[in-house]
Amino acid sequence: MSIQTIGIIGAGQMGSGIAQVCAQNGYTTFLTDAAQEFVDRGAARILGAWDTMESKGKISHDDVLLYRSRLRPTMNLQDYVACDVVIEAIIENKAEKVKIFRALDDLLRPEALLLSNTSSISLTEIAAVTKRADRVAGLHFFNPAPVMKLVEIVRALETSDATVETLKEFAASLGKTAVIAKDTAGFIVNFLLIPYLLAAIRMYENGTASMEDIDTAMKLGTGYPMGPFTLADYVGLDTTLFAAEVIYADNPDPAYAPPPLLKRMVAAGRLGKKSGRGFYTYE
Repeated sequence: MSIQTIGIIGAGQMGSGIAQVCAQNGYTTFLTDAAQEFVDRGAARILGAWDTMESKGKISHDDVLLYRSRLRPTMNLQDYVACDVVIEAIIENKAEKVKIFRALDDLLRPEALLLSNTSSISLTEIAAVTKRADRVAGLHFFNPAPVMKLVEIVRALETSDATVETLKEFAASLGKTAVIAKDTAGFIVNFLLIPYLLAAIRMYENGTASMEDIDTAMKLGTGYPMGPFTLADYVGLDTTLFAAEVIYADNPDPAYAPPPLLKRMVAAGRLGKKSGRGFYTYE
């Protein structure tokens, strides 16, 4: 299928990042959220990113004007009738995602693709509430979406070969490298990443080493760009906890059991960089 118009549901950090990438790469891009203030904040984040890129000489002023012309912030879901692809990028809440997929399934043209940026929720279960299960899949971007080169294409039970091939071409058009994963909890990256992050938290919790020394050891000893505590703060401790719980429910291996410290920190509102405080403190 020919893709020209993209719709993004969710204007948070991930949703706005995906919208930025789509608009930069030639797609008319609608962006919406549950409230006007969220849409405005997401649009401002994107426009600010383009202004910064221009100030650093990475793009021209004409590029900025062109990108802006493709971005369509809106609170009117009817605008999405024109979309060839819609990517849901809201919070990791299955009930909320199901509600959105039902509404979009009734609204969109039959040939439109319905995708989720979920990092761990079953795509097969989400697809089951639609009448287009063959056109539902996961398209999991990594944060920050404009920078990270990887996307996971997650194939639900009924996802068609044609849908997968279309998504591979779409990912390439965004300058991304796509990998294909089955619809299992955690997919590829989180299935491997989460036990690493949880092991680091247990080491710190047990007094094996300080956070700083664990981070330094993994950066200098393995060549990782950041240590596990810095990375967990960047991902979000609530997101890390949710992913761990989902994977553990599907695969009850002790390596995926969330440590008590992680649960307490999330309960206390220490969610990482986005809240100003996680394992580290941020301005």
